[in-house]
Amino acid sequence: MVPNGLARAAVRFKPAAFVGTFVALMMAAMIVSACGILLETGVRASVPPERYAGAPVVAAADQRAHFVTGSGEDREDESVQVPDRALLDNSLVAKAASAPGARTAVADLTFPVQRDRKPVTAHNWGSTAFTGEKLTAGRAPHPGEVVLAGTAASVGDHVTLTTPEGPRTYRVSGTTATQPHPTAWLADSEAVRVSGHPGRIDAIAVLPKDGVTDGTLKAQVAHVLGAKADVHTGDDRGAAEDGSLAEARELLTGLGGSFGGIAATVAAFTAAGTVALSVGQRAREFALLRAIGTTPRQIRRSIATETLLVAPLAGAVGCLPGVALARWWFGRLKEKGAIPQAVDLSVSYIPLLAAVGTALLTALAAGYMAARRPSRMKPGQALSEASTERLRVGWIRTPLGAAAAVGGAVCAGLAASATGEDAANAALGVVMLFMLAVALLGPLVARACAALFGLPLRTAGASANLAAANSRTNARRLASAITPIVLAMAFSSVLVFMHTSEDRVASDQQKAGITADHIVTADAGLAPDAVRQGAHTPGVTSAVGLLRTSVLVPAGSGGDRRLESASAQAVTGTARDLARVQDLDVQDGALTLRPGQIALDANLARTAHVSVGDRLEIRLPDGTKTAPEVAATYGRGLGLSQVTLPRTDVADHVTTSFDTELWTKGGTPDSLAPLGTALDRGDYTTAQSLDRELNAWANTVMAAVLGGFAAVAAVNTLVMTVLDRRRELGTLRLIGSTHRQVMRMIRWEALLVALAGIGLGTGIAVATLVPMMNGLTGQSPYIPPLVYGSFAGSVLVLGLAATAIPARAALRRP
Repeated sequence: MVPNGLARAAVRFKPAAFVGTFVALMMAAMIVSACGILLETGVRASVPPERYAGAPVVAAADQRAHFVTGSGEDREDESVQVPDRALLDNSLVAKAASAPGARTAVADLTFPVQRDRKPVTAHNWGSTAFTGEKLTAGRAPHPGEVVLAGTAASVGDHVTLTTPEGPRTYRVSGTTATQPHPTAWLADSEAVRVSGHPGRIDAIAVLPKDGVTDGTLKAQVAHVLGAKADVHTGDDRGAAEDGSLAEARELLTGLGGSFGGIAATVAAFTAAGTVALSVGQRAREFALLRAIGTTPRQIRRSIATETLLVAPLAGAVGCLPGVALARWWFGRLKEKGAIPQAVDLSVSYIPLLAAVGTALLTALAAGYMAARRPSRMKPGQALSEASTERLRVGWIRTPLGAAAAVGGAVCAGLAASATGEDAANAALGVVMLFMLAVALLGPLVARACAALFGLPLRTAGASANLAAANSRTNARRLASAITPIVLAMAFSSVLVFMHTSEDRVASDQQKAGITADHIVTADAGLAPDAVRQGAHTPGVTSAVGLLRTSVLVPAGSGGDRRLESASAQAVTGTARDLARVQDLDVQDGALTLRPGQIALDANLARTAHVSVGDRLEIRLPDGTKTAPEVAATYGRGLGLSQVTLPRTDVADHVTTSFDTELWTKGGTPDSLAPLGTALDRGDYTTAQSLDRELNAWANTVMAAVLGGFAAVAAVNTLVMTVLDRRRELGTLRLIGSTHRQVMRMIRWEALLVALAGIGLGTGIAVATLVPMMNGLTGQSPYIPPLVYGSFAGSVLVLGLAATAIPARAALRRP
């Protein structure tokens, strides 16, 4: 479409309206491009192999737990990343070696051991066939022997290593070059036996015969192993080596996809409102054009051409801060350990093109919808309606807005009756539907707000009375200013206060549930006999070891049944001793810690639809299926642990089977020091709170992205509305109003807009948080007064500044 003269003139002589449109579309492109870049990075993320760089083909277990629901055509297979690492049976090594193109197949096994309470990484010696370590002295280990690197031991010395199976004394048979960390190699049979998961290995490295390509060997190995293993080549070997890559992919695709979809929708919707406002402000201009004979098609074509002049450039410019935002976000996630350091940010033309296209399509659609009515009206009618705003009930917008409001109320009811993720998902629908209702019913909502908040203004003087009258008369203008403020308050409040509520409940449960006097921790894990030693420490009356991990629990109902991760503590000790150091607030049943039994947090039990006496099919940390009996339910799972079970049921299914913590009743820090670092309950509670910082940070960033965008949109809209009122403000000055009276009227209007936006946004946030937190924690949301006050205060300051500054500028012009 070739830009026509009318469009070029409009851009040249009405710059204020187009600058506002440009800013809104640029911000929308920034959000879309940033989230698109994160999504693309999550899809393409890979880690170059390091340990497996010398193994062309690697076979490893499927690292996802599968949950099948339905049957036949309704059959669905949902999969979730296992909490720890899924292992292979050692017997598969011989099968892999039988592949026609395989020269040899080597088991790979890595597990932690300790020497003098310091961590040592242990491997099987056979893995050196593909890792390339060479002896600097001595020979390869036999059973009962070890090769060391990074320690002071020499060939012939005897060293004691604490393995998951207990202390073992080995003769040093050789040494290798220094490694980044202390490392030990055991004979293959010895490593499999003492690794903590006997008979199972991490992976199988397959080396080819001469002339056999990687692709051919991969197909052959996959054929002989069948569904018992996944076979990897190329950079895909990095995923088999580093399990955190899969978690990083899920995080990035979740941010870029789920949050990105919401953010992009909100950004496009807000930008569309700004475009519609820009078009609506020119109703008088379009009316005059219709009066001099301009056809409806020419007006629509002019608006579309104006969009083509502004939107592509705004989208392209918005991509620059979008890339910067994605880089900053990605970098902070790396710093917090959520993404492996080897993963690079992927920036291609795809998300940038999508951002520009979103800006263009949003502007075209919004411009067309806004211009439809003025372009169709008769010239006389157009001039009449341009002079005075008439609030008409839209036969499309109003029913849709009413339906959205009803849908939000229904979702609130569903969220109140649901638990866990079901409650959170339903609550997300609440905030989205209520926001949609406010946007569609904007003029009606604005008229109601003007009537409500305008009542006290009528008795506050001439300026306040005039502000109330202006707000009632110009409901559409008021709605365009209120909507982004509602958006900023609602989304920011939900994201931030969701975390503060969970954090408050977890903190309260920890304070009430931790009855131990001391908690002992060690970086390398506690020794296998730490509980026995702790129990015999002078002054200690009870000692319990805890192995912290996670399990997968089925949640939801019907076709929405799925696996969810739940925190778990595997206990070494008796139920009686556990009750002395932890008050789990048992609500039903009895905590026994017998093999084959578990205890669940009451909210988790409701989500899983089980009660005491039922069997619950869960996935252990390595993905192994088991169906223990539910022996008890308790109320303090969020602060302590959602699942409690005996250590014997878990020890063979984790990479590190050393206890994480030792909880004692009695004793002193000095007497417990030989076992590790002894913390009192206050220090431990603080340390545990730090583990939730990543989730808090993620919620805060998402709130800042959405809230910041909405705040900029609100400021942008307010500036546009004030600058469009130059003639009105000039008229007030001509009829005798003083500069102070006009500015006072503007401030009263800004205050009305800010308070209406804050009130509506707060109402939507409360309607969302109450059922959500009732389902997640069983308690009401916690809203810190200072945080909420900062949100409301920021809105007030921005609203006043965004109206006062352009108003002063407009009044200075003759």
